[in-house]
Amino acid sequence: MEEQTPILNLNRIKGGGGGIRRPLWVSVLILFTVIALFSLHINREYSIFSIPLDFISGRVGLVSGYQQKSCSDFFKQVPARKVVKSIRDFGGIGDGKTSNTKAFQRAMEFMARFTESGGSQLVVPKGRWLTGSFNLTSNFTLFLEYGAVILGSQDPNEWPIIDALPSYGRGRERLGARHISLIHGNGLTNVVITGENGTVDGQGKMWWDLWWNRTLVHTRGHLVELVNSQNILIQNLTLMNSPFWTIHPVYCRNIVIRNMTILAPLNAPNTDGIDADSSLNVCIEDCYIESGDDLISVKSGWDQYGMKMARPSSNIIVRRVKGTTPTCSGVGIGSEMSGGVSNVLIEDLYVRDSAAGVRIKTDIGRGGYIVNITINNIRMERVKVPIRFSRGANDHPDEKWNPKALPKVRGIFISNVVSLESKRPPLLVGIEEAPFEDIHMKNISLFGLAPSMKWNCEFISGSSCSVFPAPCSQLLENESTIQCPN
Repeated sequence: MEEQTPILNLNRIKGGGGGIRRPLWVSVLILFTVIALFSLHINREYSIFSIPLDFISGRVGLVSGYQQKSCSDFFKQVPARKVVKSIRDFGGIGDGKTSNTKAFQRAMEFMARFTESGGSQLVVPKGRWLTGSFNLTSNFTLFLEYGAVILGSQDPNEWPIIDALPSYGRGRERLGARHISLIHGNGLTNVVITGENGTVDGQGKMWWDLWWNRTLVHTRGHLVELVNSQNILIQNLTLMNSPFWTIHPVYCRNIVIRNMTILAPLNAPNTDGIDADSSLNVCIEDCYIESGDDLISVKSGWDQYGMKMARPSSNIIVRRVKGTTPTCSGVGIGSEMSGGVSNVLIEDLYVRDSAAGVRIKTDIGRGGYIVNITINNIRMERVKVPIRFSRGANDHPDEKWNPKALPKVRGIFISNVVSLESKRPPLLVGIEEAPFEDIHMKNISLFGLAPSMKWNCEFISGSSCSVFPAPCSQLLENESTIQCPN
């Protein structure tokens, strides 16, 4: 066995004809160093200097050697599928030109036969597979091999019109119905969308042009939407160029979205990365997103329609997400939150070159609530407004909205935030008739602001400690609320 050479012998050094003891001050110094390092470790949540090294460098995650937290157990593993077929078995041609809409529809009709008898898997091999919308089935896996690209059809008729979501009362952009998503599912259980980093490309420019030209008739479709579904896993893929929001689970539960790359041009309108909407137990982790809107958004319905349906978003975890959005926020809650949003954990977020880092949006007429939101360990670079609470754009589904329906915002905990090259100080603006309460900030360091720049706060109350530069007076009135390091 190879001899192990000790790094340090604290007691004595052998040599000469006897033992030479170290000077006392050396042992004291070593002991002090050990104690200091141990103290830094146990107080890591309180100290700006204790942020993990790879977090400081922009690689969101824990230092090597630490086991990363995960919420992936929200998805309960499913057995191997009984039937596995290729899209080629249904007449698919992956040349990037031939329409495969019928092939995907035939494939899904076939796969549906095995929903109750062992499940099925559809493999999309290497190639470019042009298709319109298709509907998934339960106990099903869609698997994209390396080099496989699903291309969204450029014919709007291959994105059929479906009913508006009841919690919105209309299409989000236009009155009436809306276009279906490219990959769609309703009322499903045990669905996996995965692969070997295959790609789904919505080819959304056609839809963005309709929006920019003001010729859009119906609300654009999402790239992937699952409605009233449970036990869903989406992982190991690249999704790009969505016409509208990219991944939209709505009225769902037990959803895991992980190891995804989501891309859209930074000026592409409303191309949110992931929108968790009126859903429970949602896990979003280890994703990279570039988009023309929020990287991650948590929603729960729009004004009176969301209040009537009363389907909240709750138990949402967003962890180790990186990205950029020049027009919106890294993580946004609202502004459509009328069914309620609660118990949200956002941690290990890295946002660069963006309009906002974290944002809470609501408005008069929304009703609902945003409560118990924890935001921790956030790193930002060149973000215009690192932390922002604000009213929305005064947009309502129709003239029946109720101006007396006021939202409740309470219990927002933000800690361990570092923002470099910040452009503006935090903007925390509540609603005069419904102030935001219990807003707590700890270990916030915002660098790059001119000395003349001050926090802008209205209609909020809470507490703070270890915040630089000094926060607004509304967060200094109750400093004893938070336990701060000595």
